[in-house]
Amino acid sequence: MKIQGIIPPLVTPLKADESLDLKGAAQLIEHVIAGGVHGLFILGTTGEGPNLGYDMRRKYIDFVTEKVNGRVPVIVSISDTAYAETLSLAEHAKKAGADAVAFTPPFYFVPGAPELYDYFKRIAEHISLPFFLYNMPALTKSSIPLYVVEMGFSMENCLGLKDSSGDLIYFKKVKRLIGDRDLSLLIGPEEILAESMLAGGNGGINGGANVFPKVYVKIYELMQAGKVHEAEILQQEVMEISCRLFTIGKHGSSIIKGIKGALEIKGLCKRHLASPFGGFIDHDIKRVGEVIKALEARPALHGLLD
Repeated sequence: MKIQGIIPPLVTPLKADESLDLKGAAQLIEHVIAGGVHGLFILGTTGEGPNLGYDMRRKYIDFVTEKVNGRVPVIVSISDTAYAETLSLAEHAKKAGADAVAFTPPFYFVPGAPELYDYFKRIAEHISLPFFLYNMPALTKSSIPLYVVEMGFSMENCLGLKDSSGDLIYFKKVKRLIGDRDLSLLIGPEEILAESMLAGGNGGINGGANVFPKVYVKIYELMQAGKVHEAEILQQEVMEISCRLFTIGKHGSSIIKGIKGALEIKGLCKRHLASPFGGFIDHDIKRVGEVIKALEARPALHGLLD
């Protein structure tokens, strides 16, 4: 099995009391699938996974897998600070019918490279679903060393790596490690989606695809067809989305706030985030609406923002 293409890191729709908004989740799932995405990635950074209780994570896994019903692959982030909880989430994902899992290095206590090697090896040996390694150094405080990546790639049930480092040199080194193995290398930061595919990547797990899936799918299709110049034009529009929508807030949660704010404007789900974060205030939601209106007026995005 190979999973590639545009795979939105699905937000977790919440109500004001921070309970799951299943109606919003259902609408969001239908929206991105109608936009042509190639899979869903849940409970990662954009999905606020580490800020959600374990019961809520399991409930969301169950809901998403049931709602998707095999139409596209579902990847579940099982990243956690505790090894036992990571394995428990992996087992639940399997029972729910997920297609794969992904995991980062543990955070809070930062393992040394030999410890991380052993940790990843133990996880890979004790989960039965296919897995992606997930490199997110900004939040885990450590980048996965290349020799640890190689160990993961040597495991029979490894599907590849999601790289959210934004470091194209690291990305190219991982691509070199893959060689002729049938593994997927997926980029996190959407600002370099086209560039990553030009470097041999296989698609992206890009937050903006929650809101505008057709834009990201189109870039992927153009790159697959070798139409690099056309893809680069759309890639510039993704930079506009990023610079306008993801910078309305002032803090580290601004990207998620921008995505959820845009989803509220589009009537798909509400703005609410899990504690300790909070959704945008009305003033900022108004600014989100203005940004979307401005984006809709851009000729290159015509017909792609539905």
